[in-house]
Amino acid sequence: MQNLPENPPENSSQPSSQLALRKQVVEALATGFYFGKAPVMPGTFGTLWGIPLAWALVKAGTVPYMVATVLLILFSSWIAELHERYTAKHDPGEIVIDEVVGYLVSFTMLPLTWQSYLGAFLAFRFFDILKPFPIRAIDQRVKGGLGTVLDDVAAGLAANVVLQIIFTQTGWLGERWHG
Repeated sequence: MQNLPENPPENSSQPSSQLALRKQVVEALATGFYFGKAPVMPGTFGTLWGIPLAWALVKAGTVPYMVATVLLILFSSWIAELHERYTAKHDPGEIVIDEVVGYLVSFTMLPLTWQSYLGAFLAFRFFDILKPFPIRAIDQRVKGGLGTVLDDVAAGLAANVVLQIIFTQTGWLGERWHG
């Protein structure tokens, strides 16, 4: 575990009520509005946030989907970093904002069908839980908020590759493209 300071550097002129509010906002975002506090399978519950988010972003088109996904990866890394500093723990299971962006990566350029939403969910969870090489190496070597998020991005990429093969070689995911 990387040694993180208990709290990130703060402006000492901020009142403690502002700091407490900041910590609450960071915790709510990092934990997927507390889905990550589920007593069992917090990552699976947290991934559920990715489904309506993907649906909403798909409505904007392919380029906005891709840009939003990249921006959310960066934002998630920052939020995960702050949460890790507040809790002094690297990649605690309650952080699920990384699962949300991992799901978005797994759903990239798939047809807009229920089969694709379900397939992206199942494939992403498979790779995120098992962490085959190189996902496990990323998880073990990259520290901080970026490390927390990058292994899920890698799991999303692996899931997307598998789903793209399924999509192009079978009719299992349907035929409609988004964007």
